[in-house]
Amino acid sequence: MNTSIQLQDFIQVARYTRKIEKGNYLFHEGQKAEELYVVLKGKIQISKMVPDGRELTIRMCSTGELIGEIPLFCSSPKYMLDAKIVEDGEVAVIHKGDLEEKLSKDHSLSLQFMKWLNGQHRRNQTKFRDLILHGKKGALYSTLIRLCNSYGIVREHGIVIDQPFTNQEIANFCGTSREVANRLLSELRKNNIISIDKGMITIHNLMFLKDEIDCEDCPIDICKID
Repeated sequence: MNTSIQLQDFIQVARYTRKIEKGNYLFHEGQKAEELYVVLKGKIQISKMVPDGRELTIRMCSTGELIGEIPLFCSSPKYMLDAKIVEDGEVAVIHKGDLEEKLSKDHSLSLQFMKWLNGQHRRNQTKFRDLILHGKKGALYSTLIRLCNSYGIVREHGIVIDQPFTNQEIANFCGTSREVANRLLSELRKNNIISIDKGMITIHNLMFLKDEIDCEDCPIDICKID
C-alpha cells in the first residue's frame, strides 16, 4: 500500500488528518474499532501483549502504510492489536462506515484492499511460522533477516542494519525476554555472525541465519519488519 496512486485513493476516503505524538497510542487491543489510518508521516509500532506481560511486535509502519486490521461489514468489531506511536507524525483517518460504502461501489479500491489484507496475512503467517517451528533462537534469526530486508545496507564487511535497536526492542520482535535476547545475541557476536556498535547491528554471515531456520527465501515484501 505504498504506491502514490493507491495511497491517494485511500486518502480520499479519509474524513480528516490527525497529528500524532510519540508515546501515545492510536488504538488498543479490545477497543471498539471504528477507524483505519493511513500513515502520512511518522512511525507506528503494531504489537500484541501476551498474558505474562511480554510484548510481541508484529511490524513497524511508516509513510504509506494502512493501519487498523478491523473486520469490515460486521457489527461491533474490535481492534486485535495495539498501535503505539514511536515517532511524531500525522495520519489520515478513515471511518469504517465510509470505507465500507466506498468499497461496495469501487471495485478497484476493493481489489487494492483485499491485496493489502492478503499481504498482511502472509507476513504474519511467516512470522508466526518461525516462532512456532524454530523457537526463540529461530525467532531471533528470523527477526535479524527481516531487519536486513527492511533496513539493510550492504557494506564490504557485511550488511549494516541502518537503524539502531535496543536489545529490548529486538526481544519484542521475537516475543521473548530481554535476557534471552541478550544471551542469543552474545552467542552470535562470539561466533562472529554479527557485531553490534552503539545499537547498530551488522550481519557478517546472513547465510548462517537463513540455514539455521531453513529459510524459504520468501519475497522481500513478505519477509520484512516494516
